[in-house]
Amino acid sequence: MGNYRVPEIADGVFAVGVKDWNRRLFDALIPLPEGTTYNAYIVKGSRKTALIDTVDPGFEEELTRRIAEVADPTKLDYVVMNHAEPDHAGAVPHMLALSPEAKLVTSIKGADLAVRKLGVPKGRIEEVVDGNEIDLGGKTLRFLDAPMLHWPETMFTYLPEEAVLFPCDFFGAHVTYGRFDADVDELVGAAKRYFGEIMMPFRKMGAKAMEKVALLDLKVIAPSHGPVYRCPERILAPYRKWTAGETAPKALAAYVSMYGSTERYVKTIVDVLESCDIQVALHDVCVADLGDLACDLVDSRALVLGTPTVLNGMHPLMFSAANVVKALAPPLQYAVAISSYGWSTGGLKQAREVLESAKLEIVGTFESGERLSAEKEQELVDLAELLAARMKG
Repeated sequence: MGNYRVPEIADGVFAVGVKDWNRRLFDALIPLPEGTTYNAYIVKGSRKTALIDTVDPGFEEELTRRIAEVADPTKLDYVVMNHAEPDHAGAVPHMLALSPEAKLVTSIKGADLAVRKLGVPKGRIEEVVDGNEIDLGGKTLRFLDAPMLHWPETMFTYLPEEAVLFPCDFFGAHVTYGRFDADVDELVGAAKRYFGEIMMPFRKMGAKAMEKVALLDLKVIAPSHGPVYRCPERILAPYRKWTAGETAPKALAAYVSMYGSTERYVKTIVDVLESCDIQVALHDVCVADLGDLACDLVDSRALVLGTPTVLNGMHPLMFSAANVVKALAPPLQYAVAISSYGWSTGGLKQAREVLESAKLEIVGTFESGERLSAEKEQELVDLAELLAARMKG
């Protein structure tokens, strides 16, 4: 019987990472409805063995058991740290303690973090820069700078003999089921959600990384979250669009409604947009999944923001969501702001300020403290038609 725990993803390359089936929140912010994986890989040359990335704290022993299936975990020659975030570097101290002769290989900025955050002695660190290589004996590890994807110290590792790229978080997905891309039908959707949550603010750096990746012969992409890609083009094609900031004739409509007025205003806008052949993703922020919202932001061209006025400002949930949208830096171009109020205005003013600070073109606004009369409804229709025209123009 073959080794069912540790698949060989290429000649001499083994996936030894672990699955965190029960994790439901990442960075105290990102929902994980299906958990996630912390992928790590063993590369065995004729003379030396390297571990590419590690796992989150708490999974050290499971990682060690999996490594032991294919290599001696006490005799590693190198531990490569592509990225210093704990979900990938959390077991670095454990593995260096097990393999006292092993060197930690990382970028210059990664070395600083390894010393400060992980307590790795400087003498055990081998710093590498773009283009540096390590010979394992018939297997070569080549290192590529990939800063801000999504931390400053990030790098990729490439194995030219087998045409395998280890890009850490880049090309990742929070998916626990399946080992390879062919096992997961909805993988591109999961990867899009992940891109929106993690990589979207760094699209420009992502585009630069895509230029480097385009120069590589690729048979396998082995990210640090989600399945391994045996068909690299399945993820490369959408990443070209996402990193370029390509949008569709699509609007994201996000709202909070306390007594139904804001919801009715926003849904009127939505109905008109759809009649103008604009795709709309509607999210009630009170119950919306942040990951779903981030996913829809990846290719949306416009934002419809709806908020009631609370204490002379936006509803707190909508204010928080709007600032998350701003932080994610999506490729939005246009926006409209919708607000309702009871005894005091102010929600619309604050909404405009947030949208302007996000550098969006505000096509128009609507504010009302009245029942939706025919005249007011026509204002919404006109505003939606204007937005549709701008999106198509």
